[in-house]
Amino acid sequence: MKTALTIVMTLALTAVFGCESPQGGGISRDEGFKIGVPTFTTQVKQGDRQTVTVSLHRGESFKRDVLLQIKATKGISVEPTQTLVKGSDAPEVQLQIAAPKDANLGEYRVSVKGTPATGEATSTEFKVKVVAP
Repeated sequence: MKTALTIVMTLALTAVFGCESPQGGGISRDEGFKIGVPTFTTQVKQGDRQTVTVSLHRGESFKRDVLLQIKATKGISVEPTQTLVKGSDAPEVQLQIAAPKDANLGEYRVSVKGTPATGEATSTEFKVKVVAP
């Protein structure tokens, strides 16, 4: 019973606060950044595409450029596959996730790696589910 309650609470907190990567950049919280990705599985119909927002959550003192590299597992595609988010840019990037008409139904993963101009890189991933049209 305690295990079930713990799982439910963890899922509820994830839904409320979103899904973020471990911190990259600097050591202190103010000098680092995290990558925010969709919390829930993104659904894409076969032969269709879906827009997804990925965001950088910067610490107050973190003003560096971050190179985002995006990779999808075989079977779906993502654009862009990399983008530079400058320190002065808006922290959100729109990704296009596409599933071909003959894509296998099921779950796929999209990984996002953020590498700052200086400091530690970080990465995270989110799930994409291909469904019938």
